[in-house]
Amino acid sequence: MNRLPFLLAKDPEAPFPPGDRALDDPDGLLAVGGDLSPARLLNAYRAGVFPWPSEGYPLLWWCPDPRTVFRTDAVHLASRFRRDLRRSGWTVRADTAFETVIAACAAAPRPGQDGTWIVPEMIEAYTRMHRLGHAHSVEVFDGEALVGGIYGIAIGRMFYGESMFSAVSGGSKAALAALARRLHGWGRPLLDAQVENPHLLSLGAVSMPRAQFLAEAAELAAAPGFEPGPWTERFGERPAAELAEPLPGAGSEPG
Repeated sequence: MNRLPFLLAKDPEAPFPPGDRALDDPDGLLAVGGDLSPARLLNAYRAGVFPWPSEGYPLLWWCPDPRTVFRTDAVHLASRFRRDLRRSGWTVRADTAFETVIAACAAAPRPGQDGTWIVPEMIEAYTRMHRLGHAHSVEVFDGEALVGGIYGIAIGRMFYGESMFSAVSGGSKAALAALARRLHGWGRPLLDAQVENPHLLSLGAVSMPRAQFLAEAAELAAAPGFEPGPWTERFGERPAAELAEPLPGAGSEPG
């Protein structure tokens, strides 16, 4: 007899079921129901779970096996792209255009997908999380034109990536690399990328068994980190050209 996903309690503070209880088919479906309140979202990410809505269904919550992750010192940029970055003149900032980034991610075409999971309710929820200082965006600019970006959730010393986009070729790669470089410098070794695709794998993402991910992510999320709040000043405005250079050692950047 096939198991059914868990039905979440109405209380947004209620704990999530263990991630290893997720279904095999569809892979990673753990729970249904609930809401996108800040308390519920923070509980979900601490448990290694993320929402992925599907039209016509109640809110769905996922914990796939394996999990796709980046080690923040291991994002791969091709040599040709590194040469392009050295000549680009692009700059990178954080938390200066969150709403623009999430809207662009929602509108970005996804090969093999019809539509987007970043529905208006998700945009509203993550924008609220940004205003509370839990959700962050990294943005790549050419002058004042936004050419790429990425956003996600920071808890403790863990970063849970949600989505990225390019308005110009390479924009999302630069955003991901810039985020990973800063996370690495801040002593944050893991960036969750949820589910694999060829593009992520080409950038250095790896598959991690769910049990290992849940253990590592739980420890990092529980560790002391920055207080919730914007990263704009802490991140600074940085030249994208620095992404073409060797990565500084862990802990070499203040913060």
